[in-house]
Amino acid sequence: MRPGEERPVEGGACASVSDLELLKLRAAECIDAAAERLGALSRAIWSEPELAYEEHHAHGVLTRFFQSETPAGSWAVQPHYQLATAFRAEWGSPGGWAAPRPLHLGFLCEYDALPGIGHACGHNLIAEVGAAAALGMKGALESLAGLPLPVKVIVLGTPAEEDGGGKIDLIEAGAFKNLDVVFMAHPSQENAAYLPDVAEHDVTVKYYGKASHAAAYPWEGLNALDAAVLAYNNLSVLRQQLKPTWRVHGIIKNGGVKPNIIPSYSELIYYFRAPSMKELPVLTKKAEDCFRAAALATGCTVEINGGAHDYYNVLPNKSLWKAYVENGKKLGIDFISEDAMFSGPSGSTDFGNVSFVVPGIHPYFYIGSNALNHTEQYTEAAGSQEAQFYTLRTAKALAMTALDVIFKPELLERIREDFRLKLEEEKF
Repeated sequence: MRPGEERPVEGGACASVSDLELLKLRAAECIDAAAERLGALSRAIWSEPELAYEEHHAHGVLTRFFQSETPAGSWAVQPHYQLATAFRAEWGSPGGWAAPRPLHLGFLCEYDALPGIGHACGHNLIAEVGAAAALGMKGALESLAGLPLPVKVIVLGTPAEEDGGGKIDLIEAGAFKNLDVVFMAHPSQENAAYLPDVAEHDVTVKYYGKASHAAAYPWEGLNALDAAVLAYNNLSVLRQQLKPTWRVHGIIKNGGVKPNIIPSYSELIYYFRAPSMKELPVLTKKAEDCFRAAALATGCTVEINGGAHDYYNVLPNKSLWKAYVENGKKLGIDFISEDAMFSGPSGSTDFGNVSFVVPGIHPYFYIGSNALNHTEQYTEAAGSQEAQFYTLRTAKALAMTALDVIFKPELLERIREDFRLKLEEEKF
């Protein structure tokens, strides 16, 4: 088998390291061959941004993409998989002889946007990376006469990462139950095989007071805005006692309707973040004490409601991300150092919850711009032609790493062992 040839590798499996490298080249060629269609997919999602659980256009673009792949019916597509805007597309290899069940490799697509600024986190590119890596895998495996074990390539469309946690909904529905390893990648300002995305708990805090005329009878009122301001200041004072790795940030969403009416209602929204699910409840209790103290001081009543889901911290899988780095470097990807990975800035993602149920990788990739995520400048960068080269290069690295998982049984065992040990370490 030479670069560019489509004939199967003789013997049905990679007989040597060089055969595996040629198979990786085949995956990259398949991605390049689909570059125009993949770019069109990304632009279609980028041009019509949709919020969490409302990604009907993006969902349609992605499901039609897989339904239209040739030969017809090669991808089995479930358009509304467990959620209205989720989907599952599956391709299965024709056979294998050494495993009681197929190896299930999952590629995840995100496609929700941010309010007001569109795809400022580049989820259109996440969708493209997932689709491209899956196409590369399928093309490479189809070039073989047979495989050492049966393989299923599964693409999961996962809505609502920015708000709500669509992956958590899918976990609870059993969508990740049979997956062996999952892959996705997220746009950033740098190439990092891993970043320590942290655990997050969201709360909505509501204060109920009593309205009164602010000039004539202020003593008859209970000021819910005062409670909100005290809560905000309580948390600001608490920061001195917070660990450097903890984060507390929030807004006052509602503070009254008119200056001459004592506010009878106020509302705050806060996010709490900590490096692990073991630490997050400690931070949450400290913050909730601040909210309750404000209610006591003002005579108001308080209602504290947690979000639908907590986002877990992302578990690292060193064996998996080392394989990804090795493949990425062959493609010219310049990664930040391991020290920089663990000391750099991070956010939160519902992929963290996935990393607690199945081994996976969630690397970050440069898209040709130094703009920061969640800005209008990043929205522009995510829709640029320049981002396409970096996006498809990342997809190739993911596909190549997935091929390593198939053809290097010892790697799969190390990945599973890393996963087991991290779960033990992070038990909460």
